[in-house]
Amino acid sequence: MFRPGKMMRQVLGSVFKKAATTTYPFGVKKEMPKNYRGQLKFFPEKCICCKLCMRDCPSGAISIKKTADGKCEAEIDLSRCIYCGQCVDVCPKKALESTPDFELAQVDHGKLKVVFSADALKDTTAKT
Repeated sequence: MFRPGKMMRQVLGSVFKKAATTTYPFGVKKEMPKNYRGQLKFFPEKCICCKLCMRDCPSGAISIKKTADGKCEAEIDLSRCIYCGQCVDVCPKKALESTPDFELAQVDHGKLKVVFSADALKDTTAKT
């Protein structure tokens, strides 16, 4: 049976209550907990091109190659990365680290490929 009085009481009661949701991203930015595994950061000067991170990556998101001048270059496909942190753990020289960056959504799939080189650090994502 339909009871308009009961429904109106509930509607009017919720109109004057404080919202249960937050106004993210316009409000206070979220602070991620310590050891949060977000976007990867690569340090080409530390890399020895052992490719252990590339072999250990379950999703195949990392590609390491040696450039003509003998330095290492990494390409990380953030659309394939599952942010498990295995590459960070296996790197003997700590050339990879997880950052707290989590706002990585993109409309263009190509912008999710990040290329790190020793010569000029190129970041092809829209996020800087």
